Amino acid sequence: MSHHLVEVAVQGPWSLGMSRAFWEGFTPFRLPQHAGDALRASFLTEGEWRRAEVSVTQRGATAVLELSGPGDLELAAAQVCRFLALDVDGRSWPGVGARDPVIAAAQAELPGLRPCGFYSPYEAAAWGVLSQRISMVQAARLKAGLLRDGVFPSPWELRSLDLDLPGRKPEYLRAVAEAALDGLLDGVTLRAMKPAAAVLAVQQIKGLGPFGAELVVLRGANAPDAVPHNEARLTDEVAHRYGRPLAEVSEAWRPYRTWAAVHLRVLRERRLGGAMAAVGG
Repeated sequence: MSHHLVEVAVQGPWSLGMSRAFWEGFTPFRLPQHAGDALRASFLTEGEWRRAEVSVTQRGATAVLELSGPGDLELAAAQVCRFLALDVDGRSWPGVGARDPVIAAAQAELPGLRPCGFYSPYEAAAWGVLSQRISMVQAARLKAGLLRDGVFPSPWELRSLDLDLPGRKPEYLRAVAEAALDGLLDGVTLRAMKPAAAVLAVQQIKGLGPFGAELVVLRGANAPDAVPHNEARLTDEVAHRYGRPLAEVSEAWRPYRTWAAVHLRVLRERRLGGAMAAVGG
């Protein structure tokens, strides 16, 4: 077991407390609640698929990552930065609010929020399969039944499991596992692509349609600047707050269109009396 300490200079607004509150209400991969100020998580390091543990604390504009595990902890640290959106230069994010009063109000209500994604595109893809045609609560139960010591199974494990799941979910989950092993769900690769091209590439995986593919790219690879085209709840919220189409208003959100969309989804859940971050499914 190795240990590794990384200090990350976060550019632009960021609040660990806000990120933690967001993730603790994130139904698809809800973060376990812990005492104290640190955000703690256990996950599989992408590519190696070995377990890693992280404790994240905030010291001003610096994120302090304490990692442990048997694998490549530098690789694990980069993955943490991605799923917490610490790798995005957010210095121009306040400028979106200066152009758009609706986003300005969202920024004021959710100060320092950065969208927390799935641990990896692989896990986002698995959720996309599990959540098809059932409620998020039911899907969360199915996912909980697959965990091994609190961590989602590796692609190798997943494809060999005798899955007692409804419909074609076992077949589709095995396809997701194979895609992950073939490198088709690599977070670094998907982030390097234009989001639209990445979504089309992910749709080639059996069982993942437009909604699931967008989830993989926007919340699995945590791409910061893309518009969800298949998220009805976001479309409804934009209509409620703007009275104009999503495609029209989202131009002012560049280069943080995903961030703005997530802020609006959180505000929608608050407005309707839901959890802070029932986003992503």
